[in-house]
Amino acid sequence: MPRAGLSRDRVVELAAELADQTPTGFDDLTLAAVAARAGVAVPSLYKHVGSLADLQRAVALVGVRELARRSVAAIAGRSGAEAVRSLAHAVRALARERPGLYLASQRAPALARAEDVELLAASAEAVDAVEAALRPFALDPDARVDAVRAVRAAVHGFVALEAGGGFGMPRGTDASFDALVGILVDGLQGGAFARG
Repeated sequence: MPRAGLSRDRVVELAAELADQTPTGFDDLTLAAVAARAGVAVPSLYKHVGSLADLQRAVALVGVRELARRSVAAIAGRSGAEAVRSLAHAVRALARERPGLYLASQRAPALARAEDVELLAASAEAVDAVEAALRPFALDPDARVDAVRAVRAAVHGFVALEAGGGFGMPRGTDASFDALVGILVDGLQGGAFARG
């Protein structure tokens, strides 16, 4: 019989909390750690999740949904440069506030099977928000793909390095992040992604 108060949602929530404790927490997640946090033996978790892979997939789904939710909210009522800046800051805020959940959101595509419509749809929604932010720049389809990838890679690269302590120079990272986003915006406005 399942432990009172313990459900699949609660197990996933506990796993996400554990993942948030370190920048690599999602990758280091174990059923033993989640069971200890829940105050149960590992076999008790199997009443709620099928395996560690099932639990990781569930945490990734929560993460990518949160990334999509924040991304959509960030661009609502904004367009062009303002939307790109707001989106970048929203992604960075999630990575700082919930590092494990953010990392899970980035691992989601690798965890999704071809038939995992739910996880793939949530991932697509997060990417669609980036594409929507770039729509005012009137890029052709190939250039839009390049721009979406460039924005995602630049923002993710910055927040991953920041989370891992990769910026040791004696200057705060906020101004550097703003500079990075400014470079992206300048590139979008200046035709860096135009086909010639």
